Amino acid sequence: MNFRTYNEVHGEDRSRLLEQVVAQRTRVVDRMRGVERIIAVVSGKGGVGKSYVTAALARTLARERRIGVIDGDLQGPTAARLLGASGPLHVGANGVEPAMTADGIRVMSTDLLLAEGAPFRARTDGGERFTRRGIVEAGVLREFFSDVAWGTLDLLLADLAPGAHALEDLAELVPGLTGVLVVTIPSDESRRAVARNVRRAGECGVRVLGVVENMSGYACGGCGETGPLFDGSAGADLAAEFAVPLLARLPFVASSTRHADASQSERLTALATALLEVAS
Repeated sequence: MNFRTYNEVHGEDRSRLLEQVVAQRTRVVDRMRGVERIIAVVSGKGGVGKSYVTAALARTLARERRIGVIDGDLQGPTAARLLGASGPLHVGANGVEPAMTADGIRVMSTDLLLAEGAPFRARTDGGERFTRRGIVEAGVLREFFSDVAWGTLDLLLADLAPGAHALEDLAELVPGLTGVLVVTIPSDESRRAVARNVRRAGECGVRVLGVVENMSGYACGGCGETGPLFDGSAGADLAAEFAVPLLARLPFVASSTRHADASQSERLTALATALLEVAS
């Protein structure tokens, strides 16, 4: 089934829809002029710790760089809470001011716009809710880029919802996307789901910067024990299959002892350094 694009619709368009879309995309380009790199963090399924990796990377990089985070998981936003960002948001002369964390990270998320515990709902009239929902969600993601006053940033991380559709929307919305960071866990189920997203990234012309294998075993600094959580090596397998680097293997830290925190901090610092190198 083929659909006409906005540019292929002839005759009078009283809604001026094409004009609105072009204007908003132009605003995206203008907003991103001050952003050196834009990296999407993606997975193929939920529950792999993608938002944890995004937040941990943002905090690590914010020690020396200007960092922004877009929480693109509109239905299940967690990045703002992980980063300690809170509302209310304010509209200034140059657009919506993003929330600012204690680390100096600029954050935008639907979690900052909704009442505590309230679900994100696409306001629709009549039937075909699933069709309208996709349009509304793509529009919200577009507004996070076009209507927020991001200012000057060294890196903007976009924590995307699981699945390929969010990456497809972002690739079309931000032609200057630096690339994607792929997050998996060591299970074969995760590897299969994430591989689909990696292939879709290639079809969209988006560069895959590397793979992070999260929950790669567990580390218990207090009890001195380590061990596997899953039976698999999805991170290494994905890296080999798609000829991209395995940037990090991050264990689940089972305790908050000083040793465990220090070890994880070292891993995250190494990940941040490696990511910037491949993204340059």
